[in-house]
Amino acid sequence: MNDLFVMNMKRKILFVCLSFLALLQGWAQHTWQAGPVNLELIQRGNSEFPSSFSAFSLKNRFIWCGSAIQAEEDGKYYLFYSAMKSGPKYPRFIDAWLLGSMIGVAVSYSPYGGYKDIGIVYNKDGYRPDSCSWDAQSVHNPHIKRYNGKYYLYYCATVDPGGNAHVKGKLSRRDRLQQNQKLGVLCFNSIKELLEGKFSCNEQPLLAPRTRVKPDNVLEPSPEGTVTKPDNLILVNPAVVYHPLKKKYYLYFKGNVYDPTWRGVHGVAIADAPEGPFIVQDDYVFEFETGDNQKLNAEDPFVWYHRKDNCFYAVFKDFTGGFTKGEPGLAIMYAEDGIHWKLPEHSLFMNKEIILKNGERLEVDRLERPQLLLDENDEPIVLYSACSITPLNMKQDGSSFNIQIPILRNK
Repeated sequence: MNDLFVMNMKRKILFVCLSFLALLQGWAQHTWQAGPVNLELIQRGNSEFPSSFSAFSLKNRFIWCGSAIQAEEDGKYYLFYSAMKSGPKYPRFIDAWLLGSMIGVAVSYSPYGGYKDIGIVYNKDGYRPDSCSWDAQSVHNPHIKRYNGKYYLYYCATVDPGGNAHVKGKLSRRDRLQQNQKLGVLCFNSIKELLEGKFSCNEQPLLAPRTRVKPDNVLEPSPEGTVTKPDNLILVNPAVVYHPLKKKYYLYFKGNVYDPTWRGVHGVAIADAPEGPFIVQDDYVFEFETGDNQKLNAEDPFVWYHRKDNCFYAVFKDFTGGFTKGEPGLAIMYAEDGIHWKLPEHSLFMNKEIILKNGERLEVDRLERPQLLLDENDEPIVLYSACSITPLNMKQDGSSFNIQIPILRNK
């Protein structure tokens, strides 16, 4: 082995070590905490409803999700949300989001709250049975981005395939809707044009599952022996980020596998343009071995690329506290390439609680679908999250809302 080869190898090793140290130093510099919110609650029946600057809610509506962006054309902030009609004659929340979710938009002069509703912009007919398109019945998980002077509103959607579908076993209408979830995107030049109905959309889904592997009770099953891919059965929870070094768009999504029981998994698809076409990779992402033949899986990840740190970050829901080795809440991970994810030593991003202006800490039952608004330096400044104070699934009262939480950077 000649001296020149050895010298070059030493340089490469040194470069890798320095890069890793830089990444760790970047992580050390970029830790964040939740700030206080302006939140007041009103008790109605066995639920608490928000009435304040820092929460967006609507009367007789469940509000879920929530993705915000500052519009270049007017400087205002627009919050895209999911909404479902609520009340005694409408479904419980556990069914409502599948049977009739709509996407709406609200506006504010501040990213920290004060959002006023503009109205529903997609699937305005709500629960009414509709099969005119692949996304006619229910649209959910809005995720707004702006690339190259144009807006892209990513979402998941479904339609009931009805009695003509190939079903192995028995499926209710709700199950057919859930197993038929796919991803789409609306493209528009301005918020004004969107409100005027001037947008383009996919006549076919942006992404559809490549495999449909499940032991029984499955819609359009894959042939026996099919190897399960991360985009199995369903596609939901889109998160899109641009990789400036590779000049590619990464679309992260959630699928379902059964090994042998249900488990949510995530994958990524890559494209040259924000509208696709996206090519799904076979890698499973946001997944960690526990050492006891079990896997930890993230939920609801929001992903962004930090240009100064030259790496990806993801904030996600930690169902069990397994990621943070503590209580359930929101956790954070990072990756240099967007594919192979790692946990920092301290992976807690936010406890499942809200800090009020008076310093009181209010524990909540749901703090989900986190979405961040970033500043020009890729630093988070506001967390938008679907929230409910008390257990929600069996309720019909519309007691869910979107909470806007200031993010403070630790020095």
